[in-house]
Amino acid sequence: MLTLPLLISLTFLVSILSISFAIDTISSTQFLKDGHTIVSSGGIFEMGFFSPTGSQNRYVGIWYKQIPVCTVVWVANRDTPLTNTSSVVLKIVVPGRLALVDDGNSNTSNIWYTNTSRQVQNPVAKLLDSGNLVVIDASDDKAANLVWQSFDHPTDTHLPGMKIGRNFVTGVDTTMSAWKAENNPGVGEYKLVLDPTGYPQVILRKGTTEVYRSGPWNGLRWGGLRGIEKGYIVGISVVINSNGVFTSYKVYNSSTLFRIVLTSAGSIEAYLWADGTREWSSVLKVPTDVCDGYGFCGEYGSCNYNNYPFCGCLEHFLPRDPAAWDRADFSGGCVRRTPLNCQNGSSNGFLKYSGIKLPDAKVSRFNTSMNLQECEQACFNNCSCMAYSSLDISNGENGCLHWFGDLIDINVVPSDGQDQDLYIRMASSDLDYPSSSKGKKSKIIELCSSLVGILVPSFTLALIIIMYKRKRKEIDLKLKWEEDQTLFEVSTITRVTHNFSPNNKIGEGGYGLFTRVFWMMGRK
Repeated sequence: MLTLPLLISLTFLVSILSISFAIDTISSTQFLKDGHTIVSSGGIFEMGFFSPTGSQNRYVGIWYKQIPVCTVVWVANRDTPLTNTSSVVLKIVVPGRLALVDDGNSNTSNIWYTNTSRQVQNPVAKLLDSGNLVVIDASDDKAANLVWQSFDHPTDTHLPGMKIGRNFVTGVDTTMSAWKAENNPGVGEYKLVLDPTGYPQVILRKGTTEVYRSGPWNGLRWGGLRGIEKGYIVGISVVINSNGVFTSYKVYNSSTLFRIVLTSAGSIEAYLWADGTREWSSVLKVPTDVCDGYGFCGEYGSCNYNNYPFCGCLEHFLPRDPAAWDRADFSGGCVRRTPLNCQNGSSNGFLKYSGIKLPDAKVSRFNTSMNLQECEQACFNNCSCMAYSSLDISNGENGCLHWFGDLIDINVVPSDGQDQDLYIRMASSDLDYPSSSKGKKSKIIELCSSLVGILVPSFTLALIIIMYKRKRKEIDLKLKWEEDQTLFEVSTITRVTHNFSPNNKIGEGGYGLFTRVFWMMGRK
């Protein structure tokens, strides 16, 4: 008969053995049942059955093992919740599928399962310290030989090392989708994708409607995101080649717990676990304001949250519908003040815009080998090219990005001295300088011609005015002198002075000569 001290000792021994022999693997003979878990080898992540806060439904998921806040990062049966798990198990079946099945009901099909096109002899599912659940052959754990992995099927969380993007070979898109609600991990209406159309950019969609766009990758960051890439937390990388387009990130310190979440409310949030406060600290959240809303100011409009109204037209552009703008309806965007005439290339050039999130790049083409001058010349020679920019600013200005069609979704962003400038095609009358596409010599000739055309007529007119004023002055002086020189006949003078009598001399009591003359003239 077991005594109470012996029972306590055995219970303690069993608990120690269960910890010591905690496994990270599900095999064909080791199932995962509700109430049991598997733990990654380093104790970072745990997998098992759980219920979201405020829900009685049961799901199979992965969460952080060592923190007190239950934070789920992946869910298997997100759209097939369980209400009774007494006979449900997660197991591996040949040829290498991971399946959630009800072993107590022979008529019930798989509740949830993975697909694979490969067959392996001894498949196992293993939970890694990265949070990735992988299906491999027990005798071959090379990453290149994975049969399946949860990182290829994210739910609402992007973990370090996880790739988001499109595989051009298989045609598979790896995207994130939000939970339906905080207590419902089913597939929600928000989805985060890396859109490879034109030049790749991160797009947030609500259904089929775009609600946020990151801006194109510039070698340092996604154009519309500032700050997160400069910290010690993450290093973002983007791979673009013939096999696919992918983005991922890493933490510089392997002990750092960091995650990016697409919330059920439609925001992208990045969190860092703070050991001091024992809670998740938010380090990024987008969208943050109306200017983050896709195309809020329409074509050729620019949004600045620090201004009111938020929307304005780019320089040399005017509201398409001024009355609508007065009503704060900016959706119509802006139009050029001066229409383009691309048939005559000399009437076009480019105007530089700085400190902005570059426009939607879905209607763009890129070239990694061009420099900025070659990029400008190529755009200048193509009438359908509306703008250009350098592609990579991580080490100077390298590569080329061309836009075709009207430009949309432009925001003012804080400058940090590492900006991508945008050069928009303009009519020459709207340029502050001639297009550099014509070369320095032609610029000088055109500038000199313009100056001559302006200065010669101006100089000629000024000379005519000066000569006219000088001649007029001479005429005026002559007329004035003639007016002052009144002439009188000798007979008149003799008569009024009584033949020049001494009695009529000035000072002798008589009238002065000219006094008498004017008196007589007055009598006539």
